[in-house]
Amino acid sequence: MQNFAKFYSEGGAWMHPILFMSIIALGVMIERFIFLYFKYNINASAFMAQITKLVMANNIDRAIKLCNAAPSAALPKVIKAGLTRANKGPEEIQNAVEEATLEIVPIVTKRTTLLQQLANIATLLGLLGTILGLIQAFDALSQEGIPPEQRQTLLAKGISIAMNTTAFGLGVAIPCLLAQLMLSSVTKKIIDEIDQYSVKLENLLISRLHSGSGQG
Repeated sequence: MQNFAKFYSEGGAWMHPILFMSIIALGVMIERFIFLYFKYNINASAFMAQITKLVMANNIDRAIKLCNAAPSAALPKVIKAGLTRANKGPEEIQNAVEEATLEIVPIVTKRTTLLQQLANIATLLGLLGTILGLIQAFDALSQEGIPPEQRQTLLAKGISIAMNTTAFGLGVAIPCLLAQLMLSSVTKKIIDEIDQYSVKLENLLISRLHSGSGQG
């Protein structure tokens, strides 16, 4: 901790905005990981296997209750929208599924690109601190009439600003990009599952209607 405090203080004023970016990024990471991995995510194949079994048994009410058992997950919300129109026409089923998909996808993808943007800003702030630190170092070398010891101190301070801001900026940016990669992967998985299984549900319900099944 003492080493970090020394590292931070020697980095100069440009360490503050980089730290601010890191705090925002940490908040986004925690929020997105909780929602994408624990709230919106679900074992889609197992869930749809149960839904398919219930629909084929003409037990629509049980299928809807199964969706209600995971109220925050993304896929069950879309599936439930289709199931509530199971005894309507094919067009109503498709419209309900599409409407639910249009509602849930922006929620799932919310703030997906923010970490990449924060990583870019942190890197650029580190680069700006590097340039200003080097300017300060070269200015110390160009000054005349000052003792060598003082010149060496000013030079070391400028180099510290340049190196520390670069290191801190990259230290914030790299975890942001790694988290972005993981979150983008699970986001794509959720959306792909919605696309895949919503179409399967539509076909299943329309096939059920055409077969002349009774009311669920």
